[in-house]
Parts: sequence; C-alpha cells; structure tokens
Amino acid sequence: MNPFFHCFSVFMMIRTRRALGRLLPLALGTAMSVPAGAADIATTRAADDMAPRVLACTSCHGKEGRATPDGYFPRIAGKPAGYLYNQLLNFRDGRRSYPQMGYLIEHLTDDYLREIAGHFARLDVPYALPPQPQAARYVLEQGRLLVQQGDAARKLPACVQCHGQAMTGVQPAIPGLLGLPRDYLNSQLGAWKTGQRRAQAPDCMASIARQLSPEEVSAVSAWLAAQPVPGSGKPAEALA
Repeated sequence: MNPFFHCFSVFMMIRTRRALGRLLPLALGTAMSVPAGAADIATTRAADDMAPRVLACTSCHGKEGRATPDGYFPRIAGKPAGYLYNQLLNFRDGRRSYPQMGYLIEHLTDDYLREIAGHFARLDVPYALPPQPQAARYVLEQGRLLVQQGDAARKLPACVQCHGQAMTGVQPAIPGLLGLPRDYLNSQLGAWKTGQRRAQAPDCMASIARQLSPEEVSAVSAWLAAQPVPGSGKPAEALA
C-alpha cells in the first residue's frame, strides 16, 4: 500500500472512531423524531448524515462503497444488510482478521454496526464492467462448472445453490459473488480453507473450501471475477 494512503486511512479511522460516539445519540434522536409522512426525506437525510461518518470505510471500499473489480477491497454497496452486519460482527469478535477493520470497530456496539450495515445495504449504485479474464479457457471452464454445478462425486454443492442463480446474493444474509476482484475472491476462499476466516456454526463455507484444491480455488475466483453483473445486481428476495 502507498505509505501516504496508509497514513491517511489510519488518520480517518481514528477521526471517525472518535466521532462515532459523539454523533450516535444525536443521529438516533433525529431518526426517532421524524414524522411518518416524511419517510423518503428521512431516508435521504439519514444517508447524508451517515456519509461523513463512514469515510474510513469508503477510503478503502471506494466512494459509496462501490469498490471496482480491478483492485483488492470488495464492494459493499447494495450487499444484504444481514450479511454486512454479520461480517462487521465477525471482524469485531475475531472470526475474521484484518488489522484496520478490527481497530476501527473493536469498540462499536451491535446497534451501531447494524446502522452502518443498513447504510451501505441501501445504496443503489451501478456496477463497473469486469476486467478481461487473466486465465486460460480451460481454467475458466473448470471454475464455471464448480460454480454452476458443483461436484456431485464429492458432495460439493454448486455456488448458485446458496448465492442464487444470478449470483447476486439472497436476502437477508447471503452475499453476491459477482463484481468482486479476483484477488479478493481468491484470498477469501483461501482464508476459509485454512481456517483464517470463520463464521458462526454451521460454518458451511469452511467445509466447502476445505474440499477445493488450490487450482480449483483459482479457477472459481477467475471465472466469477470475469462475469458481468446482471440487471441491477440486487440480491434476490429468496432462493429460486
């Protein structure tokens, strides 16, 4: 990471972290006092109020949380609120490890993490086009088969069975797999495989990732990262 960018990010984390505690009571009081007939105005105002308080988030995840697929950090805009909330809990409680994330949220309450998750989940911003694939055709085909069909011989489910046929995620807590950087996908599957990333039981992803070879992890990541996001990219309301 560029040293200036790293220092700026740390500065923003410290400043935002200090501001969170001061602004939360005011924000909650404002939200509680908005009349029911002003719901749309309140939603817009809430987004405006949250924007400066999540600058530490957007310094890595991109403006409005719409990180592009040619970097490393994942897009968080439009992801299911339940998924974002669970991941914030995982970072705070040690099931996921990334020093900047842990430092930023280690003292934040469940309610505040839920508010952050809801803010990014409500953002409806377009997806960037995927980069050109950097893998051989046979590798991409191997990835496609695992994503769409799984491997019955190993009782390995297809990714689409949980993440939805469009792979844009499913409400309330299953994330989409498209529009993410290849390196991020590769690293997260590797983290599940080695136990560096965990979830509360049942930890289904850990069981699946442990069955994948390093070559299969690379193939799945390469194929997913090369796919365009269909339609609006919004998560499905339920599995088809």
